[in-house]
Amino acid sequence: MTLGGLLLVTVALSHATPDQPPYSRDPQAVPYLLAPPAVIDINTGRQLFVDDYLVAQTNLSRTFHRPVPHSDNPILRPDQTWESAGALDAYAMPFSDGVLYDEQAGKYKMWYLARAPADLISAKPEGGYVTCYAESDDGIHWVKPLLDVVPGTNIVETVRRDANDVVIDPRATDPARRFIMVSTLRPTDDPEEKRWALSLRYSADGIHWGPVAATSGAIDWLGDRNSLYFDPFRGVWVLSLRNSIRRDPDFHLVRVRHHFETDDLAAGLSRLERHPWVRSDRLDPSHPRFPDYVPQLYNLDAFPYESLMVGLFTVLRGPENDDAKRLNIHKRNEIFTAFSRDGLHWDRPDRRPFIGVNETDGAWNWGNVQSASGGAIIVGDQLYFYYSGRQWSSAAGRSEGATGVAMLRRDGFASMDAADSPGILITRQVAFTGAHLFVNADVAAGELRVEVLDPQGRVIAPYSFANCTPLTADGTKQRVHWNGTDNLESLAGQPVRLRFQLRQGSLFSFWISRDSTGASSGRFTSGGSAPLHQSPSQ
Repeated sequence: MTLGGLLLVTVALSHATPDQPPYSRDPQAVPYLLAPPAVIDINTGRQLFVDDYLVAQTNLSRTFHRPVPHSDNPILRPDQTWESAGALDAYAMPFSDGVLYDEQAGKYKMWYLARAPADLISAKPEGGYVTCYAESDDGIHWVKPLLDVVPGTNIVETVRRDANDVVIDPRATDPARRFIMVSTLRPTDDPEEKRWALSLRYSADGIHWGPVAATSGAIDWLGDRNSLYFDPFRGVWVLSLRNSIRRDPDFHLVRVRHHFETDDLAAGLSRLERHPWVRSDRLDPSHPRFPDYVPQLYNLDAFPYESLMVGLFTVLRGPENDDAKRLNIHKRNEIFTAFSRDGLHWDRPDRRPFIGVNETDGAWNWGNVQSASGGAIIVGDQLYFYYSGRQWSSAAGRSEGATGVAMLRRDGFASMDAADSPGILITRQVAFTGAHLFVNADVAAGELRVEVLDPQGRVIAPYSFANCTPLTADGTKQRVHWNGTDNLESLAGQPVRLRFQLRQGSLFSFWISRDSTGASSGRFTSGGSAPLHQSPSQ
């Protein structure tokens, strides 16, 4: 059974487990791909071709795409005195934290990690990690406003944290609780305290934060790299939690992910539990310089996009901390994509880095590339992905952590492609309540036609190839017409198949809109869509 395009799970996610032994190094089995529903509800969101869930038959080829880094990267770097504790490393980078577009303020907003000196935050002599704030009109050029929290700086929270998440609560009814911050930190100032805890704070503006509203308390098994996201398909908050196991015989430590979900964050933190979820597997590529190192899942950020959840898997491909220090290099974290239609199981069809490192001497993103919380921001026909990277230079006495952005075509995670000879893609049986078929396709050098079939494979008049006006443009929202009509309303509620005929082009997605504007009724991160601004060429 489906609900709004996302599969229903029959048990609460916090009590579910993948259908295989916990922490197996085999790729995670994905039940809905092994046994898709007889009829798939496509009412919610653009339908992407990241897997074969929607595909019954095709001779098109699938291509996975990666975003293009902006030419101005890094777009944010530590250029203020309070972003560096003396001679130690300097940071102006999200460690998850958050990048989003705030519709109420008409601004892009970023929260990021810096390492402030002790005299500013009454910290240990070496200073401590704090949370800073920046804003932008176009998502490319960022300003660090001088605020009143720590006067003369853009520091908004002095709690010494590790990983951190700032999100807009899409269901907030109290304006004072519109922004949420969940931080990973030491629960006390005791230097002997080695455990971690999670704390929850609220804010009306994302700048002035209230006292701790809830905390998990010190937890023996909790690691330091945790993240938070909202799953709008099921209406729950999901905490992606770091833990470590000692299962691999050739390595002493393996980072894995646990999950916990709740519809009430404050109540959930007080009863935080761990449930085995996912780890790296045998298909994750090793670093060419460290072939014996077992890749590890360092972090998992996720966000809703249209009809599914997109996972940003930060995979550590070597070396481990001690070896990195000995070699005087950074850890080689890179970002990979994963996709889920049920909120639990992750399909990882492309094992190339989605956003990788640049191991060139002096490069700002030489190592430790990690995703920013919030996922993609939709800006016109593009998706903006923000991420952090660490500089390494053989001549430098310290490293620098900075922020970059990369752009991907909207819906552009994967395309179904055809060359000169026409190719065909037939969907499984689908059902909808809309009236207008739209596609995201690049057929500027070719053409695309669509026809509608009944469950027996017969063409339903007048929706045939012969009657279809061919699409011959490149556009992320193109409406399909058949000989004077673009209305599928008479087919609403009954199972049908769509047959696409593609020549010399790429098909990225399709959807049935309830109106002629092409609105998809998709699901997004709150703050995940921004008006189009003119930005510098990439």
